[in-house]
Amino acid sequence: MDPEKEMTQQPAEDQQEDVSPEQGEQDVQQEQAQQDTPQAEQAQDPAEQLKKELAEQKDKYLRLMAEYDNYRKRTAKQQLEIRDSAIGVTVRSILSVYDNFERAVNTESSDEKYKSGVEMIFKQFTAALEKLKVTLCDPTGEPFDPSTANAVSTIEDPELGDNVVAQVFEKGVKIGDKVLRYPTVVVANP
Repeated sequence: MDPEKEMTQQPAEDQQEDVSPEQGEQDVQQEQAQQDTPQAEQAQDPAEQLKKELAEQKDKYLRLMAEYDNYRKRTAKQQLEIRDSAIGVTVRSILSVYDNFERAVNTESSDEKYKSGVEMIFKQFTAALEKLKVTLCDPTGEPFDPSTANAVSTIEDPELGDNVVAQVFEKGVKIGDKVLRYPTVVVANP
């Protein structure tokens, strides 16, 4: 070893040997106090750690519940949209049947039993559409709005006002706010 290192180590050893008994007791008490302090801190640390862990778990739980609630609402909304879409596809495919029934009801017939039978079937068909929350739009006599109706023709009629729907060829069809078919109309005095 280096002689310098030995000299620096010897004075430290010499200082420890020169410690009085009173100082030794104080040093021992200080060491015990230092050892007691970490034990007290360790006793508090588990409680604090448990509180912290509990707060984290509670936060995770609340987030999970919020996420589940959002998922539930989103799937319920999607199911309603899918239901309305399926009804819309079905109703679109039978709208021509409805239109033909309506034309049959409006035609003149000499056989009253036949006409009343067609009217009953038409009422039953209309009731079935209403159960599906399908609404029919007949804008006859209302001002023409190109965003809500399709004009296929115009006529001049002094009895009607300007830009008024004079006749409806096909009624508009909606499910809720969703338009399945815009009404096809004739506009008077454009």
